[in-house]
Amino acid sequence: MSKTYNRWYHPYDSNDKYTRRVAYFCMEYAIHQSLKIYSGGLGFLAGSHMRSAFDLRQNVIGIGMLWKYGYYDQERNEDQSMRPHFTQKYYSFLQDSGITVRVVVNNHPVLVKALVLKPEVFGTAPIYFLTTDVPENDHLARTITNRLYDPEPNARIAQSIVLGIGGAKVVEALGGAEVYHMNEGHALPLAFHLYQEYGQKEEVRRRMVFTTHTPEKAGNEEHDIQMLHNMSFFNGITLEEARDLTGTTGHMFNHTLVALRLSKVSNGVSQLHGEVARDMWYGNEGVCEIKSITNAQNVPFWMDKQLWEAQERNKDMTMQQRKKEMKRKLFDVVADQTGKIFKPDVLTIVWARRFAAYKRADLLVRDMERFLRLVNKSDMPVQVIWAGKPYPFDLNAVNTFNKLVYISQKQDNVAVLTGYELGLSRKLKHGADVWLNTPRRPREASGTSGMSAAMNGAVNFSVQDGWLPEFSRHGENSFVLPIVDTSLPDDLQDEEDYNNMMRILEQQVIPTYYRDRERWLRIVKQSMRDVIPAFSSDRMAHQYYELMYNYQMRS
Repeated sequence: MSKTYNRWYHPYDSNDKYTRRVAYFCMEYAIHQSLKIYSGGLGFLAGSHMRSAFDLRQNVIGIGMLWKYGYYDQERNEDQSMRPHFTQKYYSFLQDSGITVRVVVNNHPVLVKALVLKPEVFGTAPIYFLTTDVPENDHLARTITNRLYDPEPNARIAQSIVLGIGGAKVVEALGGAEVYHMNEGHALPLAFHLYQEYGQKEEVRRRMVFTTHTPEKAGNEEHDIQMLHNMSFFNGITLEEARDLTGTTGHMFNHTLVALRLSKVSNGVSQLHGEVARDMWYGNEGVCEIKSITNAQNVPFWMDKQLWEAQERNKDMTMQQRKKEMKRKLFDVVADQTGKIFKPDVLTIVWARRFAAYKRADLLVRDMERFLRLVNKSDMPVQVIWAGKPYPFDLNAVNTFNKLVYISQKQDNVAVLTGYELGLSRKLKHGADVWLNTPRRPREASGTSGMSAAMNGAVNFSVQDGWLPEFSRHGENSFVLPIVDTSLPDDLQDEEDYNNMMRILEQQVIPTYYRDRERWLRIVKQSMRDVIPAFSSDRMAHQYYELMYNYQMRS
């Protein structure tokens, strides 16, 4: 048991700019390849934030969940199609904090134990991971922290109660926080715990800040308010009080809307997403101000130092040599998983992220004949790699992944990789020449994978969504698609984006790579220089203090 970490403690003196005590609540964190408790971008973002909090000596702790089976292990069936596998995880580097708290779920008491990830293990702020898998709980209670994003609605609600109320009680056991930061609305029961503690809505709002991450309906949860009440989501306050506190008049309770009503200030995660969020929510009564703080990634963690130093010294030959070495490491994975030998001097396009429908993983193969012509040109060859984890219970997403697997089996220069976690993500970003991003605009809130790709000499080729409008200059540091009319039906948007994408690929991206290497290198170097420090998570972590944690609510 850790005696030091049973109270609010950091192994450093906080920087004078960052002294307010902040507890950061998130359902997932991508910290290290060995700690498999994340699914995608939300976790990658939270991991970079916790690393920068440590690097900047901020007075921040993280509160998360210790998922017994993680998200899932992405394995293959006999025909190479995807198979999700749930394996129990063990982590010797997490220590018992000595803190166990009690929450109520579905009117039953549940014990929640906190294990701590100490800062010195991976270079993060202290993070407390919550588990209900303790002998004192009954079987059902022990399963609450089994799986990230459980498909069962009641289990998801129970997970929110554990994160929000259990997390708040752990923070109080540590000595309390001045600011409670909800990174997405999963920890919302926290607000009702604070209401019970302080008795007034304004006192809750004084302490809470909120980051909204997605304009996708699936990311903005709604539940029947009676069901939430029955599950003890409101921490013992009456249903009438809950309605009055949250401004909910109908049957459906919108988690994002309520978080915006119960926070002193909130933010979207790019300039564009902030605009989209304000358009979405400002028509509702009682919502707080929605600022924009663009997501970012931790530079020391993601960036290849040798490539960066070669770029800084304008050593073009050294840069090209290092990039080939980085590509070979990725191609070792390709060979291991698929039996295909990719070539380091061939233009390599990577599409790698969650397989959510709006991200359009299969846009590149919309016209199969045209795709085959693209990848089979002998004078300007192309290699294509897909990777990413579909939500395992989303059959459409799994089918899209498998469709690409079957297409790849007929092409020696096309691969679909499994196991998209931090380790593979790093190799893909190091090994890509082109980082392809194809969401339906404006549904990608930020899209930080392109930032860490740019840090490693990959050129972004993207829809102008999320962070890209703040960064991209077509033909100078990236290639971007013209903006389509988003009022068109999805299929027409897809067709227009597809045609623009293929035209730019065929006429600009590929010819530049092969016929104008000097210009290609200029684009690569400009991209690297433009992404740092603007899209470093040090900038982001600083802005959270400046714009959110130190924000003074108007009385």
